[in-house]
Amino acid sequence: MPTYTIETTYRLPAYRHRSYDAETPAQACRLAIEDEDWTGKKLDYETAGENYITGIWLGADAAYKGSSIPVPPHFEEGAQRRTAHFEVLLGVLKILTNDALASRIASQDWLTKASWAVAKAEAILADARGPDEPNDTGTSVRGREEPG
Repeated sequence: MPTYTIETTYRLPAYRHRSYDAETPAQACRLAIEDEDWTGKKLDYETAGENYITGIWLGADAAYKGSSIPVPPHFEEGAQRRTAHFEVLLGVLKILTNDALASRIASQDWLTKASWAVAKAEAILADARGPDEPNDTGTSVRGREEPG
């Protein structure tokens, strides 16, 4: 049975309390965002993020000593999964919207891709494994999603 070295990560928020003189709340927020001085910051252990996988290597104690293995998307950070899939959803929505505005019937291929994209989005929101990606003929092919 093979041994894998897994790098697991979580985000730990840092925060600061600082006062800003400003005309509006939006201006005060802008000043806070642009303020690069984090002297006196505090780490917020109460709201640490989820655990997620950032690296896999074959072998014991093999981190950064050789080629890494792709991380199955289900084990990536949820925010990253949502961000990456947003572009897919936007692309499918644009195609279907253009067809509707041009009074064209959407192709079965695009409807299949849209259904897959919605199912994958639902899986991402549920922190579950996504469906296999459809190929150009509408049948499923093994996507990057792996069992979790």
